Amino acid sequence: MANEIKVAFSGARRAGSFFKAFQTHPETEIVALCDPYAPTLAASGEATGVTQLYTVFETMLDEARPDAVVVSSPMHYHAPQAIAALQRGIHVLSEVTAAVSVDECRWLVQACNSSDAIYMMAENYMYMKPNVLVAALVEAGLFGDTYYAEGEYLHELSVLHHMPDGSPTWRYYWQVGVNGCTYPTHSLGPCLMWIKERPERISCVGTGIWTDPEHAMEDTVLLLCKTGSEKLMRIRVDMLSKRPHSMTNYTLQGTKGAYESRRRPGEGDWIWLEDFCKDPDVWVPLETFEDEYMPEIWRDPPEEAVRAGHGGGDYFEVMDFVDAVQGRKPPPIDIHAAMDMTLPGLISQESIRRGGEWLEVPNTKGWGTNGSG
Repeated sequence: MANEIKVAFSGARRAGSFFKAFQTHPETEIVALCDPYAPTLAASGEATGVTQLYTVFETMLDEARPDAVVVSSPMHYHAPQAIAALQRGIHVLSEVTAAVSVDECRWLVQACNSSDAIYMMAENYMYMKPNVLVAALVEAGLFGDTYYAEGEYLHELSVLHHMPDGSPTWRYYWQVGVNGCTYPTHSLGPCLMWIKERPERISCVGTGIWTDPEHAMEDTVLLLCKTGSEKLMRIRVDMLSKRPHSMTNYTLQGTKGAYESRRRPGEGDWIWLEDFCKDPDVWVPLETFEDEYMPEIWRDPPEEAVRAGHGGGDYFEVMDFVDAVQGRKPPPIDIHAAMDMTLPGLISQESIRRGGEWLEVPNTKGWGTNGSG
């Protein structure tokens, strides 16, 4: 195929369902894998049939010469590897978060502004079926004016903080080794999609450290985000408390309706809309609105989407990325959207240090090609 996109992956261990989505796409070919840990790299190559294997990212870019790269490496590699690819004119699909410092954000924006290549952040929770349907209802005006949203990521990760030999993993340092809302995008992304305004200032507070004094992150961290019109989003991240996983909790409130997602296995997603619900005190299942309002991508999803990770989100995200690379549409989560999801968490580290002080979130659309503004 003349327009076939050659794709490389960084981070063999986390390539997962993105790999499957690219394998099944008719316009892409996976040509190379990179992972600094040689045993994992070799095992992934054998499992996938990919023969070009690299332990050095830049060497892979220069020798395999892919058209696009999926940055699914640990989060502190995301910005440096994305920048290296963009500087070579290689398109980037980066896992979250986009960067681990404000300086990295500036350098990444600068690289995007200076490159002809596409950058897209892979916030797959925005592609999950319930979140896509709620967004369609918001777009149709059924919530009225949305003004409050909640997102929660409650994922006890102690088993992933150390390797089997007891040595710390990257999560030990970059997720629970820093105090603040270090992993906000899975919660914040859908909220921003529904509120439809960027966060202009934030405040962050925590519970203190109760579960494990070894970690700098407080057990539960709350990030409050205010928009220019005073809309409010509350983001809760907890990766330490002893509890079952509950990673996709959302609430949305508008002038004409409300939504609350399921919290435990077996529960449903519930919604109340003034124009449709006759009883002011009775919620109805979210799927009630699927037939009329579900976007086309989720009406008859292919089997590949159903099998993909994050509730099918990974599959549809790859579809959008390929469309952007082929010039059919802009990337839905471009560099500025990525910054609006990443920077609040980075600024939160200073806010929580100052006892919850409200701090401004930079608007990266004002940053120039040198990263200043």
